[in-house]
Amino acid sequence: MLSTVPETQTSVRDLFRRGLAIPAHPLALTAERRLDERRQRALTRYYVAAGAGGLAVGVHTTQFAIHGTDLLPPVLELAAETARESERRVLLVAGATGPTAQAVAEASLARSLGYDMVLLSPYAELDEDALIERARAVGEVLPVIGFYLQPAVGGRPLSRDFWTRLAALESVAGIKVAPFDRYRTLDVLHGVVRSGRAGEVALYTGNDDHILTDLITQHRVIVDGREAEVEFVGGLLGQWAVWVQKAVALLEEARLARAGDDVAARRLLRLDGHLTDANAAIFDSANGFHGCIPGIHEILRRQGLLEGRWCLDPAEDLSPGQLAEIDRIWAAYPWLRDDEFVAEGLHRWLS
Repeated sequence: MLSTVPETQTSVRDLFRRGLAIPAHPLALTAERRLDERRQRALTRYYVAAGAGGLAVGVHTTQFAIHGTDLLPPVLELAAETARESERRVLLVAGATGPTAQAVAEASLARSLGYDMVLLSPYAELDEDALIERARAVGEVLPVIGFYLQPAVGGRPLSRDFWTRLAALESVAGIKVAPFDRYRTLDVLHGVVRSGRAGEVALYTGNDDHILTDLITQHRVIVDGREAEVEFVGGLLGQWAVWVQKAVALLEEARLARAGDDVAARRLLRLDGHLTDANAAIFDSANGFHGCIPGIHEILRRQGLLEGRWCLDPAEDLSPGQLAEIDRIWAAYPWLRDDEFVAEGLHRWLS
């Protein structure tokens, strides 16, 4: 029952509903592909120092391959311990995957380590009815963030009715909308409104190809003859694993734009194409996102936060031509980068 969730969860939900910049936390590895605890902590310290309101750990950017291995508990624990060094509250989101029993066990592990919510990835072997029951079971442990994950990295199409039913669960605190598809994004918006819980379910953009437009738009959704306004209050993004200080500032500016600041809206619309172009290179959209995680690692390596691009799978690296694309966007969009901020704090975060 939800009564097993600590009472402090109410304030956590309020914080989440206000809207946060939540980076998807990468996995720092040595050249031998072992956990690099020093740099893993440095990444967490960077995100917190940059103003991120939360951290998502054990998600796609952390590499789904850690699930079901002995690597998941220490990775979750390192982030939680390090985030608690901060004097301010940092919301902790743990990724959970797999069939129902595995997802519930991973949520229980996260709760034992002090995590606040679970980002529940879809599971291909369950139909929509079973996915709803799985979310209900996980929600008995921790509040759930639903996840519309794009098919290119393991997601699947889900119906508008599914999102209505998911959002209707009281344990669902939010949805990360990341299908990289405007039609499917609208399915989530309509589903949340139809559920009757639009005021309680926080929408977070995970559409790394459409970040700023998602964040500045007041969406008017007409469901069953009634009109409702819904908005993306924050971002839970792999793209925000890099250049986080600038991402936090962009989210603040998006709030101004949604509140009616036309100057902020016009500026962010101009920047939207720049950020999407940068994301195309980093995420390797030209090659079906094969080099997405190595691309993120390459940016962090250039800034000194990671030592290399190594992934758990030795075959996972940048695609042919991707490095040249990253060189191009690195030079083209210096205003998206936070190199000076990282340089100032790097020694401290690595200590």
